[in-house]
Amino acid sequence: MKQLVAYITAGFPDVQFSIDVALSLKESGVDTLELGVPFSDPVADGPVIEAANLKALQKGFKLEHLFEISTHVAPQIDTLWMGYFNPFYHRGMDYFIGKARETGVGGFIIPDLPHEEARGYKGMVEGASLHLIDFIAPTHSRERIAMVAKESQKFIYLVAYAGITGSGVAEDLAPTVESIRSVTQTPIYVGFGVDEKSAKEKAKGVDGVIVGSAFVKVLLDEGLTGGQKVSKISALARTIKDVINS
Repeated sequence: MKQLVAYITAGFPDVQFSIDVALSLKESGVDTLELGVPFSDPVADGPVIEAANLKALQKGFKLEHLFEISTHVAPQIDTLWMGYFNPFYHRGMDYFIGKARETGVGGFIIPDLPHEEARGYKGMVEGASLHLIDFIAPTHSRERIAMVAKESQKFIYLVAYAGITGSGVAEDLAPTVESIRSVTQTPIYVGFGVDEKSAKEKAKGVDGVIVGSAFVKVLLDEGLTGGQKVSKISALARTIKDVINS
């Protein structure tokens, strides 16, 4: 069965809501949760996730909120922290490793940490039985794809196109997938621009999809009550999970 990874912005609009949404996503067929760490300059994300990041920070998000959410959620669903390198650098990777093990989180997705620099932290992360997810893009050379893929664990985050999340751009990923498959059996999940309309096509030839902006749009919809947001996100997750496995 193809896997569904769901991204939500931690602490938006508040801690309890994040917990409720996360557990509802688990019940709706989501296999892995990406808990986004709010950051003021999320360079890989489009306007939807950027808006949620800024709103969370304006509401007073602290790292302690991330840990509180994770304590309730990670024992129930496979959970990763998705964040930009600045907080990891300033607090120290050893600090985040300790907190991940304490809360039950399985690892990290850090989109602005290049593979070569990530190598300096991988030993620490993997030594703690955690994962640091690797990114591969269709613009990478075959040599780079092979290098990154051979060192990957848990899953490879295949960027659907060169750009930012939520853009919905289409690109032929088959050659990249073929290159990855030739050197590793690590599962491949496609992210960037995946929603209920594009998921079936994006899931072809890979092992799962990563969905972020489609869920966060619902979180940002001020015309919905909290309960309506949970219901709508849950229904969306069920639809995407069905579509990629149909």
